Amino acid sequence: MATKVDDVFSLTKEEDTVGVTGRIYIPKIISQGPAREWIERRHLTIRPWANFVDQKRFSRPQNLGEMCKRLVHNIEYFQSNYIFVFLGLIVYCVVTSPMLLVALAVFFGACYIVHLRASQSRLVLFGRELSPAHQYGVSGAVAFPFFWLAGAGSAVFWVLGATLVIIGGHAGFHQLEPGDGEELQMESV
Repeated sequence: MATKVDDVFSLTKEEDTVGVTGRIYIPKIISQGPAREWIERRHLTIRPWANFVDQKRFSRPQNLGEMCKRLVHNIEYFQSNYIFVFLGLIVYCVVTSPMLLVALAVFFGACYIVHLRASQSRLVLFGRELSPAHQYGVSGAVAFPFFWLAGAGSAVFWVLGATLVIIGGHAGFHQLEPGDGEELQMESV
């Protein structure tokens, strides 16, 4: 498939990798800097999803110490997978709430208008010129009632709670690989 040279969502040769998660398209806008490096690190450290959801690997820990060890190890080991679970919960929450979709559309639409207007002309209000930062603040103020009506606060807490329950449950009950966690063991004196 041919891509345009100025296409924002085109892939370079080193980004054209296929894994279990498919292709991750990184816009050229994020072509350099810490955001791109973070995305690439997350993509490289994704553990196999078959291992992540293998039901044979789940068991009840024998005691609280073993559960804590599992939590620490699995959160570090499956960190990138947990980020995708978190993002999936956010997408689920937004898609299942039409009013939240409207609020997000109003906010991003206002930001897009500010972006277009800032590049073309300056906005003067009551004899004072508003900077783009102030204009973005006004767009946030315009979208705030829509977020309030959509219940964005409860959606945020639902996503955080669901994430903690899912990730905590997975990390606490997913068995460690044989040989993992051995280096943390201390001998008694």
